[in-house]
Amino acid sequence: MAQTYGYIRVSTRDQNEDRQFVAMSGFGIHGSNIFLDKQSGKDFVRPSYKMLMRKLMPGDTLVIKSIDRLGRNYDEILEQWRIITKEKQTAIVVLDIPLLDTRQKDRDLTGTFIADLVLQILCYVAQTEREFIRQRQAEGIVAAKARGVKFGRKPKERPGAFFELREAWANQQISARSAARQLGVTHKTFLAWVESNYFGEKSTT
Repeated sequence: MAQTYGYIRVSTRDQNEDRQFVAMSGFGIHGSNIFLDKQSGKDFVRPSYKMLMRKLMPGDTLVIKSIDRLGRNYDEILEQWRIITKEKQTAIVVLDIPLLDTRQKDRDLTGTFIADLVLQILCYVAQTEREFIRQRQAEGIVAAKARGVKFGRKPKERPGAFFELREAWANQQISARSAARQLGVTHKTFLAWVESNYFGEKSTT
């Protein structure tokens, strides 16, 4: 007997999947047939998705809320769509986009072609937008650096005792580890401070 399965994905464990569960319930999918992954959509190496793929049989239907719940990578989404619809002969229904419904009842070859074409367009647009976002971010960083904006963690200020301990260390009166312990830092941090260009910096008390 053909089964209807639902697939839900949220990117992090803190995100709420209730909206997707409500959508699956509204479609009439039983809870035991709903598969949930709390994982990034960058690839398809997800435990529940892999389990779902093993269950899918010809004539079954897979329901997802939106195409980005299936994944985020343009090429991999198209490949998974091909595997599901062509190799496994399972229908796919994307609730947010009625055109992405490959169920064969009330559909002809043209309808299936349209669904595949719409998917390719949507994936291309999504992938292109992500690339634009990354490009804008990179350009923004370059522009900010040109304005003198500093990125990364702010260097830890040296306590006032550092300069005295540095001199003692330089005169071999104490070890780097001993100086670091007195400053409450690791000996690597102490040595990094010693090797930096802050020797002329005023101490902080």
